[in-house]
Amino acid sequence: MRRELPLVGLVLLLGVMLAGACAQKDAETKTAAASMAPAAVQTVSAERGEYLVTIGGCHDCHTPFKMGEQGPEPDMSRALSGHPEDLVMPPPPALGDGPWVWIGSGTNTAFAGPWGISYARNLTPEELTGIGIWTEEIFINTLRTGRHWGVSRPILPPMPWQNYALATDEDLKSIWAYLRTVKPIKNQTPEAVLAPPPPGAGM
Repeated sequence: MRRELPLVGLVLLLGVMLAGACAQKDAETKTAAASMAPAAVQTVSAERGEYLVTIGGCHDCHTPFKMGEQGPEPDMSRALSGHPEDLVMPPPPALGDGPWVWIGSGTNTAFAGPWGISYARNLTPEELTGIGIWTEEIFINTLRTGRHWGVSRPILPPMPWQNYALATDEDLKSIWAYLRTVKPIKNQTPEAVLAPPPPGAGM
């Protein structure tokens, strides 16, 4: 019996050591997994919103282009103000069946295609012609649903609202926070012209 006691103690000691090793390995595994997991959700900030607006290409359409030293470039003095109200576009040429299926203005703010004619909207916080009277909720609902104010007519191409609809609430709120900080510009963009439905549509 006395000879069994040390053996029992040795077994217990080995058990404690094994349990400790397993616990350490588990902790190391969780740490490694955490390092490979997606970054923590970003907090809402205008700085992040500016970053998202920049990499998301918002200036490509909502900021009118001008001719620069190396060709067309966004006119940042009119940043995000949409299609210039003093640029009245002529009727778009007929495109036929292709291969050209849509065309755009030199300012890259007006587009014509099978959907009709769309104009980049004024995204500055100007209250009369921009989105100054919008709320954060209206802005998010617009991008989530692809409809103006979240309830009105569909947003037309080439606006990639389907991509923004997949953004997190934090990212959309950050974009909204940034748009509230840009210079308000009074610029009344034209209303979209919807193409008539094709023959037999809705029947």
